[in-house]
Amino acid sequence: MKHIPNILSSLRIVMVGVFAWLFLSARIPAHYFWALGVFVLAFLTDVLDGFLARTFNWITPVGKLLDPLADKLMAITALVVILIGKAGQSLFWIYLALVILVGVKEILMLIGGMIMLRQRKVAYSDWYGKTATGLFAIGIALTLLSFVFDTIEPWNIAMLSASIGLSYVALAHYARTQLFVPREEEPSAEEEKLFEKFDRLAK
Repeated sequence: MKHIPNILSSLRIVMVGVFAWLFLSARIPAHYFWALGVFVLAFLTDVLDGFLARTFNWITPVGKLLDPLADKLMAITALVVILIGKAGQSLFWIYLALVILVGVKEILMLIGGMIMLRQRKVAYSDWYGKTATGLFAIGIALTLLSFVFDTIEPWNIAMLSASIGLSYVALAHYARTQLFVPREEEPSAEEEKLFEKFDRLAK
């Protein structure tokens, strides 16, 4: 039962490809609703697996890595396909700047995550990151709707900008409270197996 959240995270990774295909194959405005539906379903699945993991203590080291991986894949994919859809429009350069900011943040998080794995630590999310993720999901949903309703722009850009700004605040918070703080307890047996796999991949 404790692997149910991990199964849901794996399904979200599959949804990334479905979402991208639906968006890029859209031929009329109404088709974007299908992509939006998959995106919303993925977000709700993210909320559900987090709820189950916390409520029933189905938290595993693999889940701590798989869950954010699924989130990041969906977020980056959504931004890239949106950027493709906005090509040639007047606000394209604003979307490009937002994608670059997200890309830089994700690279920094990847570096930090690898450092933490070498320190035998696994990062965990808190309300800074959860709030930024929620606002970002709303911004992406509004941006998808902007392909159907022109009046949504630039409100979607404001929401995306706010979420990305908060994500940098969350990044600094994680660095202060997790990256630069020594681990007090010994890793569990399951965590140690995960660290050993990382060591082998690193070699």
